[in-house]
Amino acid sequence: MSSEYRNYLELPYEELEDLNLMAKGQRKSRVPADVIQEERLKYLTDTPGIKAVTVLFSDLEGRLHMLDYDKKFLVKSYDNLTFDGSSIRGFTAQRESDLRLALDWSAFYWTPADVFGSGKVLVFGEVIDKNGAHYSGDLRGVLKDFAQQQFDKNGYTLNAANEIEGFLFDGIDAERTFHQTGEFEYVNQGGYYHSLPGDPLREFIDTTAEVQRAMGFENEKDHPEVAPSQFEINYSYGDVVAAADQIQLYKLICRQVATQMGMTASFLPKPVTGVNGSGMHTNVSITKNGKNLFWDPKGDEKISKLAWSFVDKILTHGNDICLLLNASVNAYRRLDPHFEAPNQIKASATDRGSMIRIPIGNEKSARVEVRSVGPDANPYMVLHSIFKTGLDGHTSKIKNLRQAERYLPDNIYTALENFREAAWIDDLLGADVKQRYADLKQASADRCPRLLGTIVKSSEVQFHHDVYNQLLWGQF
Repeated sequence: MSSEYRNYLELPYEELEDLNLMAKGQRKSRVPADVIQEERLKYLTDTPGIKAVTVLFSDLEGRLHMLDYDKKFLVKSYDNLTFDGSSIRGFTAQRESDLRLALDWSAFYWTPADVFGSGKVLVFGEVIDKNGAHYSGDLRGVLKDFAQQQFDKNGYTLNAANEIEGFLFDGIDAERTFHQTGEFEYVNQGGYYHSLPGDPLREFIDTTAEVQRAMGFENEKDHPEVAPSQFEINYSYGDVVAAADQIQLYKLICRQVATQMGMTASFLPKPVTGVNGSGMHTNVSITKNGKNLFWDPKGDEKISKLAWSFVDKILTHGNDICLLLNASVNAYRRLDPHFEAPNQIKASATDRGSMIRIPIGNEKSARVEVRSVGPDANPYMVLHSIFKTGLDGHTSKIKNLRQAERYLPDNIYTALENFREAAWIDDLLGADVKQRYADLKQASADRCPRLLGTIVKSSEVQFHHDVYNQLLWGQF
């Protein structure tokens, strides 16, 4: 169709970056929600080039859902956006299906037209139950409530940055067709830090990084990772909800850019055996009045007693929360000690096989790094689990807790058993959400061979929550 009669919003990348950094600054400064709402609604009303607003939300497993609202309709009806919750896996039963979407106007993004389409902006939604509260199955709302409670009660700001690894494979929808091909094809075999200007992996990384910058990510570095065709694109710290939103956007951007280049960006933790898998190392800290509470120049490894207490509680509950941090059948291939896998439930400043690492830091950068997280886990669930466990969890009396000979499960069945038996998970998620999440994971596990073996099975890909193929899932 001809576009000569259209005049939809298309902004230069530099202008996009300025707008998104402005919005990010408002969010960081905690500008009141009603002020931001009024500003965004006025912007939408006064900007004729916008045709639609894309609203994003995530289900219980972390699968990102998107729907477009006509701009004029949204401006009039933003406070009454309903949808059928029974159609979302892990949400409500059919008998109580009506849920609402509220808009988090602070989580508003201007997007590059060449990637997302012209005339569109993005905003994250919050799932609201019939009583007007955040819906218990929407972990974004649960995380947001917890973070606000910590700020109101203790003055804490919860901070996170995630190092998200992925693979770039040849062909569109390489994961969805894996059950037919039985293999993934690399686009680059260079390895760690190695790619030539103009090769497919480098072009993908460069393009993705440009989009991230335009969307206010504040990039730090990007590079090929250890395995062939593997990548990592790092960006700056953020408050915990914004950090989780950026994980969802990061994966969305990677997938979209790869598709436009005729390739597939995959966040399966171990799509190819025999090479390093992909992780999502999660760096966390807590600040109060601008001061990093994890820093202590005189403390062990130069972190504070609060930070060590945080570490001890995560180590105590390491097996309890493993299923939340490693959410798929495929994730347990990654927890393999032969490939720098962080499968030991201990803490170390140097040993990368430890579940938790204490990186070298200073007053600004002192942090705790949880290394056992898979890139396919629900980011809101991951960050809620880490922060709530680190602050409110229990501390075991296990001798030498930080260096004890304890290991994470090497299969999803053991992780499920630990999860179901853990009393802490009832406190963390509530009994209802705990049961629903366990049922979803059990269904995926039951559709895959119990023993992982030495090759990736088609079922662990085609029934993976991130890959979701409605035609294949519908056969069960």
